[in-house]
Amino acid sequence: MSNHLLRPVAVAALLLSAGCDADVVQGCTLIGTPVGIGIVVRHAEVRDVAMEVCWAGSCVTPSVELHPSSRVGGTTCTGAAPDDTCGARSEPTGELSGFAQVEDLPAEPVSVRLSLSDQSGSALVEREIAVTPEMAHPNGPNCPAGGPQARIAVEPDGSVTEQ
Repeated sequence: MSNHLLRPVAVAALLLSAGCDADVVQGCTLIGTPVGIGIVVRHAEVRDVAMEVCWAGSCVTPSVELHPSSRVGGTTCTGAAPDDTCGARSEPTGELSGFAQVEDLPAEPVSVRLSLSDQSGSALVEREIAVTPEMAHPNGPNCPAGGPQARIAVEPDGSVTEQ
């Protein structure tokens, strides 16, 4: 092989080997990470939630809006070629979900006080739970962390658990 052909091949091999190096961070974007506490409500009568989050002697009361949750109900594809199309339909789960943005939330144990009410405003569930937010990695474990998050579930019987 002549020298003018070897150089491009050598450069290509070098680039490919660098791309396979496990220590090279690739695909890390500047995607934002909301800092806070997610909640999923499986209790059918709950329509509103109030939350208080406390740590290190101070408390915050973030707003939380609940929205109906859905999941992929079924998919269809016309084939496996790049020009083929696929479709998916969404179906309700019967659950409600929300997210409370909590500025300065630490990645250490916090206390969360929940007050859940029905459509008329009557209290249905009053609970306090300790949760430990963990750093979220929106681009995967090989990219820098974005910020701490925790997730709470309210079950049909009114029990509250960290997820």
